[in-house]
Amino acid sequence: MTGPAVAPGRPRGGRRDEILATFTRHVADRGYDRANFGDVAAELGMSKGTIVHHFGTKDRMLAEVQERYMGRRLDEAHAFLARLPGPEQRIAAFVHAGVRYSTLEPATTVAFQREVVRLTDEPGMETARSQRDAYRDLVVATLRDGEEAGVFVPGDARLRSLQMFGSLHWMWTWFDPDGRLRPEDVAAEFCRTLLRGLGVPDDLGALAADPHGPVARCVAEVCVSAPG
Repeated sequence: MTGPAVAPGRPRGGRRDEILATFTRHVADRGYDRANFGDVAAELGMSKGTIVHHFGTKDRMLAEVQERYMGRRLDEAHAFLARLPGPEQRIAAFVHAGVRYSTLEPATTVAFQREVVRLTDEPGMETARSQRDAYRDLVVATLRDGEEAGVFVPGDARLRSLQMFGSLHWMWTWFDPDGRLRPEDVAAEFCRTLLRGLGVPDDLGALAADPHGPVARCVAEVCVSAPG
């Protein structure tokens, strides 16, 4: 007797996760349009039919990559927001986390960042799109809270969130985790620049940006690598 069917997009582990991880790496290396079932199957020594059996379509595979990735990011964001009281700490945590993902999950992060535009209106991306929007809303709410508390100077929170995401989401085009710049130093520099622009006093900004400070430590504790 066969077991119950697994709905598309639901993690099952084992061979299925191996297929998804290989596909994710191919998307990170060459982009979604050039990634294909044939290359994934050849690398794993299986038939393309096996991949189709597990995922159905390439679109469904990409959607699952995005959904898993954003699901983890949302869980982590809620965790560090619950532990950090100050708005400058919370905004800095989003930046520390955003840079940390480039070393924690390099292939998945690059795959997500390369193809994030597909979340705009591609069919099948509704879940990932809503997750992305929920994450953005957390950042916007934090920016507004900081303004209301007098910690941030008045400004357009949505526009500020776009500035922040723009700097982080394009890191895949230039950042080398093994290069001259350490990820924690990149995060600290980004934090200092952002917080100064928001009007945060230098002493508070320096503490929030510190790569060895309480914010960075909190992020390190709640941000974990993908299972398997």
